[in-house]
Amino acid sequence: MAGPEPVSLDVRVDLTGFRREMTDAQRLARGFGSAIGDALEGGVVKGRSLSDVLKGLGSRLSELALSAALRPAEKAVGGMFSNLVSSLLGGVTPMAKGGVLSAPTVLSAGGAALALAGEAGPEAVLPLTRGADGRLGVASGGGGGGGSVTVNITTPDVEGFRRSEGQVSAALARAVARGRRGL
Repeated sequence: MAGPEPVSLDVRVDLTGFRREMTDAQRLARGFGSAIGDALEGGVVKGRSLSDVLKGLGSRLSELALSAALRPAEKAVGGMFSNLVSSLLGGVTPMAKGGVLSAPTVLSAGGAALALAGEAGPEAVLPLTRGADGRLGVASGGGGGGGSVTVNITTPDVEGFRRSEGQVSAALARAVARGRRGL
């Protein structure tokens, strides 16, 4: 009697952010190595005193650390400035049907009231609607579902499929239950 057919999953992961962080880490490591190399060169080749070499090394390493620490703030301020300029110059993005703010964005509620959104990463804009009971909330997309599930089953013969049909049905039922729970 044959056992259940193996199930294969196709898992895709977006590594863009990770690669960007690794590139930054490599750049910092090269800067650190360069600072140490320059300091040693200053002591050995140029005849600087140990005190001067260590002062120069400390100064350069402090520069590198400060630059790395300020980089997120530079990006946030740059994004805010860019969004502010585009808002003032008419580059308005409609969000009546919702959307995602993927960069720091300055929002105003009319007048001088300002808010900052997207400064810690992407944020969603969700339109609110009033229900029949008058309460304000996020409307669902309709009657539920809407997504699609594709199941590929590979078996050498029809009889093999019939033998595993109960297992496939149970696996699908568990997947649907997890989806309803939002897991």
